Amino acid sequence: MHVTQQRPLWQAYLIFLAPMVLSNFLQSFSGTLNGIYVGQMLGTQALAAVSGMFPIVFFFIALVIGLGAGASVLIGQAWGAQETGLVKAITGATLALGALVGLIAAVLGGLFARPALQALGTPIDVLDDAVGYAQMMMLIMPLLLVFILYTQLLRGVSDTVSPLLALMVSTLVGLLLTPALIRGWIGLPPMGIQSAVYAGLVGNASAMLFLILRLRHKNHVMAPDRELLAALRLDRAILGKVLRIGLPTGLQMVVLSLSELVILALVNSHGSQATAAYGAVTQIVNYVQFPALSIAITASILGAQAIGAGRLERIGPILRTGLLINTCLTGGLIVLGYLLSHWLLGLFITDDAARLNAEHLLHIMLWSILVFGFQAVVGGIMRASGVVLMPVAISVFCVLCVELPMAYLLNAHFGLQGVWMAFPVTYLAMLALQTAYYRLVWRHKQIKRLV
Repeated sequence: MHVTQQRPLWQAYLIFLAPMVLSNFLQSFSGTLNGIYVGQMLGTQALAAVSGMFPIVFFFIALVIGLGAGASVLIGQAWGAQETGLVKAITGATLALGALVGLIAAVLGGLFARPALQALGTPIDVLDDAVGYAQMMMLIMPLLLVFILYTQLLRGVSDTVSPLLALMVSTLVGLLLTPALIRGWIGLPPMGIQSAVYAGLVGNASAMLFLILRLRHKNHVMAPDRELLAALRLDRAILGKVLRIGLPTGLQMVVLSLSELVILALVNSHGSQATAAYGAVTQIVNYVQFPALSIAITASILGAQAIGAGRLERIGPILRTGLLINTCLTGGLIVLGYLLSHWLLGLFITDDAARLNAEHLLHIMLWSILVFGFQAVVGGIMRASGVVLMPVAISVFCVLCVELPMAYLLNAHFGLQGVWMAFPVTYLAMLALQTAYYRLVWRHKQIKRLV
């Protein structure tokens, strides 16, 4: 029996959501910890070098998240219909494609890190450090992307505990290894700014090994057994369906990451202090934005399982429950963010003027993550039925035709804080358009299984 079929919806959400939110917290915490170690132990310039790399890493992670979103909808529908062979086939084909994306990232990163960072306007005083960091980060991409993808696919069968435990392993390794490599403790060579990357590599490898052993021990439907290993190939029929849902989602994430590059270039024009503030604010916003996205993913998976099981009457209640949980959870995190902003930003930024500047920027846009969460849940419900093109088109339109023009316009009028004002305007536009499409078009469509 599946979680969508036997529990009250709020319980189904929380059982699914709690480990996933904790997972996202650990993922963010791991990045935050590296930011704190780098900022406190190596200085603001080193933090600026690492921050400049974030959008490029996000570009490739975005592609894989898109693949995972498409595949987990198909897996959710197959799991709802209790077709385990199909679950393995979708898993194997998607992991094979994820590994290929990772290899391409490693090659491109090695060749084009310097010109890419120069094109972004990375401040010259941190460019060499940023390039070295970027090249190493790209080399570990194949393992990182396959790990991220595997944990996403597990959610399609309502397993959010295994990804959480695996992330605990990788976070613990990073927690211990990063400062040891920065300082050269216990005979390790001091690695400076590269420390976080090497610690990440060891952490991801350990987490992947743990995940494989756990799944095999539990005789999990997605354990790497003979049937799953045989499915590790680029199956055209399955990947066609995965890409039909996943590519628009991946494209949306890529457009978001490209828009972040434009925003970062605008921020960089204000100097390395502004770049460090951007890195610190992004870290804190992630803690609020990832839970909002997790609620949307939960809505999408529960919706897909309901469709697979032929229980379409559950779709409306799943949407309403998602919106309510977003109000409580994301809203609560936003309140905490405002109350603790001075202390939180002080973890990353030691310079008082830079910290006050970052705090002002955070206050301008933090509240709008609640609006972002609402539109993400509405889009997630539509994605459960395979309808992705219009919701994605709405998001892309809002980023290209609202966020970027507003960022430039407001930057010209208000300086650095104007860049951050563009985010609330964009999220409000997204919510208005997604809701209009849901109410006027999607609700009148015939919903059917994709696999």
